Amino acid sequence: MKPVKILLLGATGSIGTQTLDVLRQHPGDFELVGVSAGHQKEALEKIVQEFDTVRYAGLSTLEHDEEKDGVKWYGTQSQMERLAQEADYDLLINATVGFRGLAPTLAAIERDKDVALANKESLVCGGELVKEALSRHSSTLRPIDSEHSAIWQCLQGNDRADVKRLIITASGGSLRDLSRDELSGITPERALAHPSWNMGKRITIDSATMVNKGFEVIEAHYLFDLPYEQIATVIHPQSIVHSIVEYQDGASIAQLGSADMRLPIQYALYGPRRPVLHEDHPLDLTKALTLNFREMDPVRYPILPVAIETGKRRGNAGCIFNAADEQAVELFLNGTIEFTQIEEAIIDALENIPYIEKPTLQDLKDCDEKTREYVKKRFL
Repeated sequence: MKPVKILLLGATGSIGTQTLDVLRQHPGDFELVGVSAGHQKEALEKIVQEFDTVRYAGLSTLEHDEEKDGVKWYGTQSQMERLAQEADYDLLINATVGFRGLAPTLAAIERDKDVALANKESLVCGGELVKEALSRHSSTLRPIDSEHSAIWQCLQGNDRADVKRLIITASGGSLRDLSRDELSGITPERALAHPSWNMGKRITIDSATMVNKGFEVIEAHYLFDLPYEQIATVIHPQSIVHSIVEYQDGASIAQLGSADMRLPIQYALYGPRRPVLHEDHPLDLTKALTLNFREMDPVRYPILPVAIETGKRRGNAGCIFNAADEQAVELFLNGTIEFTQIEEAIIDALENIPYIEKPTLQDLKDCDEKTREYVKKRFL
């Protein structure tokens, strides 16, 4: 069989670099033909040098397209979308963070390409557009997020009609042992100290606010075509059980694994096959001691129910929520606002940015920009 041609967006980020680790372990099965990054030119050039199969590369800070040593370099902020539209590939791995990941996801689907998705915002902001595009094409979405990969694995061989509910686990983030009153004065350094996962800055902050878990509920709704009422969340500090599927007969099937994103990445590439994966710290249940679960507290994490209601509202509500969060997290990380003001920014934007029931991609792009500006003006 011919190797699967891979286009990897977000190649220098956390998911991207771990994807490269997986590809190195299976050199005969995959061919990395394209890579993209935002601004890390040196890191991207090293990837291009290592993987001599790369024929396309994208860099947002590059002012114009250029050809160099047999590689076509795409530049400007549109580089990812154009890569997805023009490159010769079989599978898009969307490992980007943020709203900018939506356009290339849609572009790949329009070309009947499968998408391995780690970009939450594709579904949070554009779930209805993605769903409509999938209905017209032969493309499939393969989840990379550990929670959705776990659900995908637990559904194998079972009838979706027999599912009672999905239970998505949450570590609780870096501040899980603090009360609501103790969140005042939290520094970025403290909020970035995640107890289980090594992730990018924004997703780490989103884990602390529980925005990330709200996004995952919205994702699960679109990925598995279940109503929000059948999707629950629980706190699981050990981050070993990544999600649970509860069936009508009372059985619950869970997927367990170490806090290593390479496992769900590889499953997205191969599933349902399970070739050997060499992990640095494979799960050993004899050393896990105990597994604890506790109910999600909406008073401690008030933005979670807001996120779920936003998902139910559809339209451009998810885009408003995401843009406000992205901008507010940036303001928190640079010391402009307090940790709890992230939630304030999101709620305020949802109340003041005009709602559009059936937005186009351009409507969402405009909404994203307008919301960011609104949040910046509110605090600066």
